Amino acid sequence: MFFEWLFFTALILFVTYMIIRVFFYKHVAEKEEKNSAVMKLTLQEAEILIRKHQLQLQRALGNIDILTDELSNLKNELKLIKQRNSQYRLESEKHKTRIKDLEQKIEALL
Repeated sequence: MFFEWLFFTALILFVTYMIIRVFFYKHVAEKEEKNSAVMKLTLQEAEILIRKHQLQLQRALGNIDILTDELSNLKNELKLIKQRNSQYRLESEKHKTRIKDLEQKIEALL
């Protein structure tokens, strides 16, 4: 009788322990699922932000390429303008010397 009572008591304690353990692990599993869902959502938002910033970076790089091309064109135009300016100065100097020569000839004739 004592052994039966001891056996049933131990069985009841074991079943109670197992029920508590099942509920505990069920709660832990649900909490882990919630954390996993939150993590997936966070990762999706991060991926969206990464894509957005990649697009902005690609646009910026494209704009940099366009501006680099424009800068190269402007540098070439500046070189051409400087060359023309130096040619015009030389021509201007030639015309000034020619004018002085003609003035001297006119004075010599007078």
